[in-house]
Order: sequence, then structure tokens, then C-alpha cells
Amino acid sequence: MMKVLDNAGCKLGEGALWHPKLKQLFWFDILNAKLYSRSSDTAYCWTFDEMVSAAGWIDEEQLIIASERALLCFNIRSGELNELVPLEADNKVTRSNDGRADPWGGFWIGTMGKKAEPGAGAIYRYFNGELRKLVSDITISNAICFAPDHSCAYYTDTPTRKVMRQPLNAKDGWPEGDAELFLDLNADELNPDGAVTDSEGNLWLACWGDSAVRAFNIQGEQIARIDCSAAHVSCPAFGGLDYSTLYVTTAQQDVPKEQIEKTAAGQTFYAITSFQGRPEPAVQLSSQD
Repeated sequence: MMKVLDNAGCKLGEGALWHPKLKQLFWFDILNAKLYSRSSDTAYCWTFDEMVSAAGWIDEEQLIIASERALLCFNIRSGELNELVPLEADNKVTRSNDGRADPWGGFWIGTMGKKAEPGAGAIYRYFNGELRKLVSDITISNAICFAPDHSCAYYTDTPTRKVMRQPLNAKDGWPEGDAELFLDLNADELNPDGAVTDSEGNLWLACWGDSAVRAFNIQGEQIARIDCSAAHVSCPAFGGLDYSTLYVTTAQQDVPKEQIEKTAAGQTFYAITSFQGRPEPAVQLSSQD
């Protein structure tokens, strides 16, 4: 069973990221437009003017942050905020959701309707200063992560209850060929949310409404489950000094008031595992050629 790491109650916790240089966890409360972080016993919080949902690290001072209208460069020391590229800025229906850096220094980010309007969202990749749409007609973008051998990306459109596997070009990380079905969770009525891979290539998947993070091997077989008191687990991340600690964000959204305090809904949890994650790659803002 997971333990509480931080008791800040997030209406919609998301975007867990362990910064490998700073050795601290970052995460978001999307609906309250907040970025949180914790380093040992020190807690931090930043509030934005719009919803924010996911991040990647650039260096020891800067993060790339996905907001509801743009990808931003945020300096955690000074608070300076600069827009890198618009993200569906002319579409008032959508906002950003799940995102993660890829092994080539790119950043994948999904969007969705603010009221989960069917097919309103998409999945994009930001690479060498260019934002390119990869997948259209997405309702709730989630589970974006990458195999440790760089062979593929994973993603889901949550209402489909299917996790897809997208082969990638080994040289530059762009999609190559059609996405393939990796997991079909319809039989178990599981709702896939955020995901991360470990050093062996296992996929650790938060399932909304399931009170657990489940691990699946590369054959799609479940090999582990870690329970959480909160029903709506949303995004896992490996971290800690040896990357064996699994962190997960949760949400108060759609949880009855009497259950929020009882289950610690919206708080951020952790568990020590027998598995080992990997450092998240840095996002490169321009070509390294």
C-alpha cells in the first residue's frame, strides 16, 4: 500500500516528474493551475494564470511546462515564464493534459476538451522548435511514455480503454508506421491514465477509479499491482536516489466529499518497489547538430 508523500489536496493531480539533477519531485494540480514540488522535507508551490498539466526538465533551473494554450519555459529560481510555442491557443474548448520528454530531447504533449468533449484533443511532439500533431481525434490523452530501448512510444485515449504502442524511428524519434494495440483493458473495465516505463521496459499504469498502479511487462501481462487509498490515481513517476521509489498523483475530482479526507484523495503518494526506473531525459529546445 502506498504512503502519503505530500498532503496538498489536488483537485486534479497530474504530471508527476522526478528531476534527476535536483533530486526532487514536481507535479501539478491542473484545475487549480498550480505546480508543486517537494525536496526532502521542503515543499514548494507556484500558481499560474491558466491551467498547467505536464512538464519536462531542461536544466537545473528551467522546466518546459504545458499550459492550456502553450508550451512554456519556466525558471523555477526566478519565476520567469516565456512562451515557446502556442498549443491550440485559438481553441477555447481544449487544454493540455498528459505529457513526457522522449529519449531524443523532444516533448510529447496531449490535449483534451475541458469537458472531455469527444474527439476534441490530439497528441503532439515538440522537437527542435517545431510542434507537430501526431494523433488526432483524441478524447482524453494519457499514458505517454517511452520504451527504454527507444523502440516505441505508448499512449492511450482513456475512454477507449486501450493502450497503443507506436513504433519510432531510431534516429530522430518520429513515429514510423502505424500504432499497434498493446493493452485492451475493456474486459476488466479499467480506465488507463498516466504511465511510465521502468528500466526493464515494464509499463506502470495508473488506472482512474481503480485505487492502484498496475505494471505490465512487454508482452502485456500484468506483473505487479500497488494499491493506493485514493480512488483516482492519475500519473506515476519513478524517482529517489536509486529510482526504486514509485510516486503517484491522485485527484479529488468526482470523489464524494465524505470520501476525500478518508481516502486522502488528491494527495501525492509513494511506495518503495523492487523495480527500478530511469532518469527522465532532458528536453532540448533546439537542434544539437
